[in-house]
Amino acid sequence: MQFSHDSIASAYAFFHQKWRVYSQSQLAWQQDDIEYAISSYVVSMDPNLYGALSNGRPDFLKSHATFAADMVEAIDQLESLLGE
Repeated sequence: MQFSHDSIASAYAFFHQKWRVYSQSQLAWQQDDIEYAISSYVVSMDPNLYGALSNGRPDFLKSHATFAADMVEAIDQLESLLGE
Protein backbone atom coordinates (compact mmCIF):
# COMPACT_ATOMS: atom_id res chain seq x y z
CA MET A 1 0.00 0.00 0.00
CA GLN A 2 1.42 3.37 -1.04
CA PHE A 3 -0.80 5.41 1.27
CA SER A 4 -1.64 5.39 4.94
CA HIS A 5 -4.69 3.89 6.56
CA ASP A 6 -5.36 7.35 8.04
CA SER A 7 -5.52 8.96 4.58
CA ILE A 8 -7.98 6.28 3.46
CA ALA A 9 -10.12 6.66 6.57
CA SER A 10 -10.13 10.47 6.32
CA ALA A 11 -11.13 10.44 2.66
CA TYR A 12 -13.82 7.82 3.29
CA ALA A 13 -15.34 9.77 6.19
CA PHE A 14 -15.39 13.02 4.21
CA PHE A 15 -16.74 11.48 1.00
CA HIS A 16 -19.33 9.35 2.79
CA GLN A 17 -20.68 12.28 4.80
CA LYS A 18 -20.86 14.55 1.76
CA TRP A 19 -22.44 11.81 -0.38
CA ARG A 20 -25.23 11.22 2.16
CA VAL A 21 -26.25 14.87 1.89
CA TYR A 22 -25.65 15.15 -1.88
CA SER A 23 -27.65 12.04 -2.77
CA GLN A 24 -30.68 13.20 -0.75
CA SER A 25 -30.56 16.88 -1.66
CA GLN A 26 -33.10 18.47 -3.96
CA LEU A 27 -31.22 21.77 -3.95
CA ALA A 28 -28.93 22.42 -6.91
CA TRP A 29 -26.88 24.99 -4.97
CA GLN A 30 -26.27 22.49 -2.17
CA GLN A 31 -25.15 19.82 -4.61
CA ASP A 32 -22.88 22.37 -6.33
CA ASP A 33 -21.36 23.30 -2.96
CA ILE A 34 -20.65 19.64 -2.22
CA GLU A 35 -19.11 19.11 -5.65
CA TYR A 36 -16.87 22.10 -4.99
CA ALA A 37 -15.91 20.81 -1.52
CA ILE A 38 -15.01 17.38 -2.89
CA SER A 39 -13.04 18.74 -5.84
CA SER A 40 -11.13 21.03 -3.45
CA TYR A 41 -10.45 18.12 -1.13
CA VAL A 42 -9.03 15.86 -3.85
CA VAL A 43 -6.56 18.56 -4.91
CA SER A 44 -4.98 18.40 -1.45
CA MET A 45 -5.40 14.70 -0.65
CA ASP A 46 -2.61 12.13 -0.79
CA PRO A 47 -1.71 12.08 -4.51
CA ASN A 48 -1.02 8.33 -4.43
CA LEU A 49 -4.47 7.64 -3.00
CA TYR A 50 -6.12 9.94 -5.53
CA GLY A 51 -4.18 8.22 -8.31
CA ALA A 52 -5.39 4.83 -7.15
CA LEU A 53 -9.00 5.98 -6.92
CA SER A 54 -8.99 7.87 -10.22
CA ASN A 55 -7.26 5.20 -12.28
CA GLY A 56 -5.49 7.99 -14.15
CA ARG A 57 -8.64 9.97 -14.96
CA PRO A 58 -7.67 13.63 -14.44
CA ASP A 59 -11.28 14.82 -13.96
CA PHE A 60 -12.26 12.11 -11.44
CA LEU A 61 -14.45 13.73 -8.77
CA LYS A 62 -13.93 17.10 -10.47
CA SER A 63 -16.47 16.98 -13.30
CA HIS A 64 -20.14 17.83 -12.82
CA ALA A 65 -21.13 15.38 -15.56
CA THR A 66 -19.61 12.34 -13.81
CA PHE A 67 -19.60 13.47 -10.19
CA ALA A 68 -22.33 11.18 -8.84
CA ALA A 69 -20.90 8.06 -10.49
CA ASP A 70 -17.38 9.02 -9.41
CA MET A 71 -18.49 9.44 -5.79
CA VAL A 72 -20.12 6.01 -5.70
CA GLU A 73 -16.99 4.49 -7.23
CA ALA A 74 -14.64 6.31 -4.85
CA ILE A 75 -16.63 5.34 -1.75
CA ASP A 76 -16.75 1.69 -2.87
CA GLN A 77 -13.00 1.68 -3.45
CA LEU A 78 -12.29 3.33 -0.11
CA GLU A 79 -14.54 0.83 1.70
CA SER A 80 -12.60 -1.97 0.03
CA LEU A 81 -9.27 -0.45 1.02
CA LEU A 82 -10.44 -0.04 4.62
CA GLY A 83 -11.33 -3.71 4.69
CA GLU A 84 -7.84 -4.81 3.66
